[in-house]
Amino acid sequence: MPAADTVLTGARVRTLDPARPEAGAVALAGGLVVAVGHESDVRDWRGPGTRVIDLGGATLAPGLTDAHSHPVWGIEMSTGADLTAVRDLDQLRAALRTAPRTGGWVLGWGLDHNAFGGRPVHRDLIEDSLGGAPAFLRLYDGHSALASGPALAAAGITGPRAFAQRSEIVCDADGAPTGHLVEHAAMALVGALAPTPPPAERRARLVELLSAMAATGLTGAHVMDLGDGDVPALLSTVEYEGHLPLRLRLAPWCMPGADEDTLAELIGLQGQRGRHWQVGGVKLFMDGSVEGGTAWLQHADCHGQGTEAFWPDPEAYSRAVRLLDAAGVRTATHAIGDAAVRHVLDTVASLGPRARMRHRIEHIETVPDDQLARFAEIGVIASMQPPHTAYTRADHTDEWSKRLGDERAGRAWRCRDLRDAGAVLALGSDWPIAHHDARQVLATALRPRGAASGGRALTGLMALEGMTSHAALAAGEEAVAGRIAPGLRADLTAFTVDPVTAGPDELAQAPVRLTVSGGRITHGEP
Repeated sequence: MPAADTVLTGARVRTLDPARPEAGAVALAGGLVVAVGHESDVRDWRGPGTRVIDLGGATLAPGLTDAHSHPVWGIEMSTGADLTAVRDLDQLRAALRTAPRTGGWVLGWGLDHNAFGGRPVHRDLIEDSLGGAPAFLRLYDGHSALASGPALAAAGITGPRAFAQRSEIVCDADGAPTGHLVEHAAMALVGALAPTPPPAERRARLVELLSAMAATGLTGAHVMDLGDGDVPALLSTVEYEGHLPLRLRLAPWCMPGADEDTLAELIGLQGQRGRHWQVGGVKLFMDGSVEGGTAWLQHADCHGQGTEAFWPDPEAYSRAVRLLDAAGVRTATHAIGDAAVRHVLDTVASLGPRARMRHRIEHIETVPDDQLARFAEIGVIASMQPPHTAYTRADHTDEWSKRLGDERAGRAWRCRDLRDAGAVLALGSDWPIAHHDARQVLATALRPRGAASGGRALTGLMALEGMTSHAALAAGEEAVAGRIAPGLRADLTAFTVDPVTAGPDELAQAPVRLTVSGGRITHGEP
């Protein structure tokens, strides 16, 4: 018997393995779990070079995976002033006056729609705080931004434009741009001009970010983008210089207008990998955001918006999914509104039984009763982000709730209802839309906030499964991850509290004793 690299003892091990739900010790070798049991069961795995770590009563669980995150693209998105704490226009103006200039620009991110106090998003509200500098401020949803007059001028934006995808340069009654840019194609006109971090800084910030994520218990992330195509080279360089603290699974985007050649390129990317990352799946969009008026709804929102899909021809989306599915490619579709969710479910249902558990829907912010059971019936995975509920209010006075109206806002983030209906439910943060702290994801799942606070919460076990065994199912990796059992990946998280029984406040603040990704300790014991 070869010796283990590491033996972990003194723990309550929640394996999430039905064959052995609990244990007290685990042995690791070659990046895999090789033994699970009592301390006596792993004693023979010790050798002269084996590191033995006594976890001192901590609870050891399968390694946490953020099932929806943007750690690479997010570095660009989170460049500039952090505006996540801004609550009103006075605070916004004050933050912009003192914001650092990056290449002469004022950049900001994480701005809450509610900070505008119900007023339309307009550059006139911020121009006098910028001193004439071009500014590009990303709103928190990642689907809209506010650009100043000089920034619009630099991009040559003088009025509305037509796009191949659902995007808008918002203009006033006279046809003049307000600075509000809605959806990716419109935002990119200005965003492409804004300064971005140089390569060395980008690599350093990525490693720093992933290390911070590991400190909250994360061992991996499903990355819902491939950036501008240079991400594989970036990750390869990081691994050449050292190690990735998290295991990353990346899904490149498929946007409206994708032809067969584009789809063939996406199919060709599948399986590209490094030591601790790989391309797996494709990300599509069926709609945008509620606050931006681009969530696809069965009935218009209070502004008369939301009745159109992100793909101007929804059937073109369905054809793309059918082609990808035929090639064995898993898909993840951004669908926030009830009409968007319904269309994705209908599309996957048309693929037949072979498509079960190969496709997922991201976000699902409002969904009616008649769609809940379909997730399990069709075999579509629900991927949701509990921290998003913090941008709403229980009394429905926030922009998300006001746009939808009380009935639809009352169906907010139905995580528990989907679980009770038999759905596989993967949980994530959507960083940088919300903070990456995995403990916050779990805690908010136990106690939803805002418009979702009136709904039923997940149990501690359901929440833990959402970031472990169900996250593995969402990636098609249930045979190698999501549980603690011999032969599975050595991805482990040791909590100082029991995540299944701890209350949300206790769990949100509990230190993580140890994080292990691929058998390598990424946080905790040196």
